[in-house]
Amino acid sequence: MKAIGFKTSLPINESESFIEFETPIPEAKGRDILVKIKAISVNPVDFKIRQNSAKDTILENPKVIGWDATGTVEAIGEGVTFFKPGDEVYYAGDLTRSGSNSEYQLIDERIAGLKPVKLSSAEAAAMPLTALTAWESLYDRIRMNNQKDNGKSILIIGGAGGVGSIAIQLAKKISGLKVITTASRPETKDWCKAMGADVVVDHKNLVEEVRAAGFKEVDFILDFVDLNSYWDDLVELIKPQGHIVSITGSASPIALNKLKNKSVTFSWELMYTRSMYQTDDMEEQHHILNKLASLLDNGTLKTTLNTTLKGFTVENLKEAHRLLESGKTIGKVVIEY
Repeated sequence: MKAIGFKTSLPINESESFIEFETPIPEAKGRDILVKIKAISVNPVDFKIRQNSAKDTILENPKVIGWDATGTVEAIGEGVTFFKPGDEVYYAGDLTRSGSNSEYQLIDERIAGLKPVKLSSAEAAAMPLTALTAWESLYDRIRMNNQKDNGKSILIIGGAGGVGSIAIQLAKKISGLKVITTASRPETKDWCKAMGADVVVDHKNLVEEVRAAGFKEVDFILDFVDLNSYWDDLVELIKPQGHIVSITGSASPIALNKLKNKSVTFSWELMYTRSMYQTDDMEEQHHILNKLASLLDNGTLKTTLNTTLKGFTVENLKEAHRLLESGKTIGKVVIEY
């Protein structure tokens, strides 16, 4: 089968930042399903791993990355119970295994879901990683209670990105929250509004902008951009006994003691925790993806696909990475096979 990977970490404009190669089609065993891929999407984690995982070294075998895909189940392992050959699936993959930048991929059935029927392969490929991240942030970390929390406020840092786009929809349409999100350009502000945001503010003067919009403090905050840059603003804006969730990590230690007087809860969110550590509830991602598929099929949620590149080629994968690295993308970038 054809795969695209890299042997060393290079800038995306270098000729061998990605290389095409042939490799055997893997065999499905245990709880793995073998998927013939139809479309993939690219996320910031893709270019970050490409830039950093093979620095100052040349790998013997190319590393294949990629963590969003849709496709058809070609074969199943002896322990598979959720799927059968011919099923259409979508999933966000596993950081510890070979990625989706290939024609076929093995994936554990517990982290795959049935593809939304009414969405195209490209529209569905845009969703798994970002939707799982947003869902887990709201319902596994904050433990949002839709009846108790209806009408409360949430601030989303980075509303026009892939995770922000679906988080706006979940917060507004599923949990009934007042959604404030950040965006700075006219086109990103329009996108956030189209996703369902009640208020869009400029991140450059965050505290002043949120308060000018009528919110002295907010109940919940989701950081999808840069925790270190916004930390003091988030501390000031979060309500007593509120909850902050971040997916971004921190280049330097954050001062958690600043949350003490307000008794604020802080959580990290990493969508890969379940698969990386084979947690007891690993199959919850299968169930979440199926719930999301139903919400996408009935029109409650809509795909965040915004750019589609046609053809599984080195050139298209490079272009997708260029777009993501620019920091200017809106919604999701998908490559359709």
